[in-house]
Amino acid sequence: MTQFDAQDIRIKEIVGDEEDEIDFEGCVDKFYNHLKASLQLPCNITGIEDFRWEERYVIGSGNRKEYEQLRKNQPSYKDIFELLSIERESISEWMMYGYEDITGLVRRTSDGKEFYLGLAEIKAIDEKSVNYQLLDDYAVWFVNSR
Repeated sequence: MTQFDAQDIRIKEIVGDEEDEIDFEGCVDKFYNHLKASLQLPCNITGIEDFRWEERYVIGSGNRKEYEQLRKNQPSYKDIFELLSIERESISEWMMYGYEDITGLVRRTSDGKEFYLGLAEIKAIDEKSVNYQLLDDYAVWFVNSR
């Protein structure tokens, strides 16, 4: 069995089979309940890839100085955060998927600033932790099921 097969089995155990006819929002609710019960918080996290606001600076023509200045007050995928809690009905300007995603309240370790980020956009830093697998399973399911 490959790691992808094992991941598919874990995800099906949470949201059920496709034949169960549960809508996307219902599956997100199932994942939320599972994560709420299983995540070991706080845990250190970072971005999976650049956040929406960073794209023009990371892969576009954005000014490097401007980017570094904006990073002081905005979350960056390069930052390290503590994931403090998760919520189902919150939203922030930093989330790519808005109300569809589960929201994580995070605190940036460098300066203590708090933000709400989408769980589908973050990963645990410790790749050997239970939290890494939980957040990865959710992100993979979320992005591939939208």
